[in-house]
This record gives sequence, structure tokens and C-alpha cells, in this order.
Amino acid sequence: MNPRWLTWARALQAIAQNGLTYARDPFDVERYQAVREVAAEMFAYHTGEPVERLRALFEQEVGHATPKLDVRGVVFQEGRVLLVRERSDGGWTLPGGWVDIHESPRAAVEREVREESGYETRAVKLLALYDRDRHGHPPHPFHIYKLFFRCEIVGGAPASSVETDGVGFFSLERLPPLSLSRVTAAQLERFFQHEQHPDWPTDFD
Repeated sequence: MNPRWLTWARALQAIAQNGLTYARDPFDVERYQAVREVAAEMFAYHTGEPVERLRALFEQEVGHATPKLDVRGVVFQEGRVLLVRERSDGGWTLPGGWVDIHESPRAAVEREVREESGYETRAVKLLALYDRDRHGHPPHPFHIYKLFFRCEIVGGAPASSVETDGVGFFSLERLPPLSLSRVTAAQLERFFQHEQHPDWPTDFD
């Protein structure tokens, strides 16, 4: 469960973003900007992040507020799963990232796996669609849905990227330190179970 402050701060940010999207009165615009500032200060107070960074992050969000989409590729080879090491925090994760505008989820996950690991893959099944808030990840400013796709290697070779500096296959018993903002051990265990039971349906919240 999210801490209460995170639920409140996100709600304030969404109210501000939606208000700024539809408001026409200049006084209403000022009020919604003030609400957005309160949300940024709440996040900064509870996370230690600079308020300037959070303010800039929120100012980039325009239009009606909706959850963001994060895709992850689940690639197995000889009973081990493909993980990449994030330069940002040194933790390991399934390759993936945000879905871009005008990009299908399948195209997004295949692109992310290629960019972060060097492998060309084909997405063959949606294993899980999770609400990030329900799966033990650390707090994040935005509400996120995570889509995990089973992918098969069709080419390429391991390679680092601007975001990753390690590529490897790991067994469930010998997982490296994980980037918990992106993937958890419980999620990986579930996907190993899916690998043993390919007829299982998609998990979803």
C-alpha cells in the first residue's frame, strides 16, 4: 500500500494538471499552479528530492492526468532470465522503459530490449499487467501501469547502452541486486512460474 502522503500528493498533482488543462480564468490558473507547488513540496519533503526537480517534472505533464505505461521484456534462455544493470542505481532489472507516443506496447518492449541489452526479440505473450503501487516498489511521483511481455530472442548480441552497463542471464536462485523501482524478486519468481506453465493466462490487477 502507498503511504497516505503519496496518495494525497499524487491526487493534488492530478487535480492541478487537470485544472490547468481545462481552466480559462487566469485566477483559476494561478490556483492550480499553487496546488501543483504544494504537491511538489510534499514529494520533496518525504523523499529528499530537490523541489526544483519535482517542480520541473510536474510542469512537463500536460493534458488530462492518466497512468503512465512501463513495458518490460521477460526473456528466458536455458532456464535463466535476461537482466540488465542500470547505470542510474547499479541495480539489475528486466530491460524496459516508457511507451512512446504513437508506439504500440509490442513495438515499445521490443525496442527497449534491443536498446538496453543488444538482443533483437519478438514479443509473444503479455504475462502480466500490474498496477505498480500494488507490488512493493518504492514510491514514485506518478501512477504507473507495468506491462511484462514474454519475448523470444531472434538475433543480436549482448551490448551495453547509455542507460545500462551490464547484460546477463540469471537463475532464480542467483539473482543479482535488483533495481527495485523497476522489478521485484516476487515478480521475477512469478515469471519463472509462467515459464514452467506456458498455458497460464495473463496476470492483472
